[in-house]
Amino acid sequence: MPDNNGKTFADQVADELMALPHVVAVALGGSRALGTDRPDSDWDVAVYYRGPFDPAELRALGHPGVVSELGEWGGGVFNGGAWLTVDGRPVDVHYRDLASVEHELAEARAGRFHWEPLTFHLAGIPSYLVVAELAINRVLRGTLPRPEFPEPLRTTAPRFWRAAAERTLGYAQGAYVDRGHVTEAAASAGVAALQTAHAVLAERGEWVTNEKTLLDRAGLRALDDVLGGFAHDLPGAFATAAALLRSAC
Repeated sequence: MPDNNGKTFADQVADELMALPHVVAVALGGSRALGTDRPDSDWDVAVYYRGPFDPAELRALGHPGVVSELGEWGGGVFNGGAWLTVDGRPVDVHYRDLASVEHELAEARAGRFHWEPLTFHLAGIPSYLVVAELAINRVLRGTLPRPEFPEPLRTTAPRFWRAAAERTLGYAQGAYVDRGHVTEAAASAGVAALQTAHAVLAERGEWVTNEKTLLDRAGLRALDDVLGGFAHDLPGAFATAAALLRSAC
């Protein structure tokens, strides 16, 4: 039976993962790290390794679930992970190559980053997302940096995300809105909203690790009501949505 003590369970998982070859730190992320978890929330755990990491070692622990190979999630800063059930509880394990994370930390401090597509992330992710994890996640084993939001990034990141949102809106106007394609126009507005939210939070110097609460944190949840009008007045509703996003920037 699962231990009802969450700290005990986290410690058990951390000890098991820390024992894997080349793992130097284990951190708890997601809602569990922020204290906003619900009883049914997953346990998000990152394993930081230095040198070769073999997912077969994780698979050999024998927990039910799916263990990806390195690079299977796209080969970028999110280079793989696992969805496991440990003592009846869902545990998501993320692979974190510490050399890669340290590189992105140095880049972020210089105001540099790159964009990557990632499944389930509508707007994709900035490479500084793994730096945000260092700042937000709770270290369970080992030692990891805990960076502040770099001032140079407060200039470069908003500029990038604002330009991305503008390109998304501009393309959608001619390709979808003018042709009456409601679904594509609504999808584009959603992506542009998330891009805008990234810009807003970067301007504030606030870290982002996922898109789940991004619109709420950026004050853009009112877009929900605007999108409801796309089926009835696509040009007018899209113009309203675009104006809302541009005013947020």
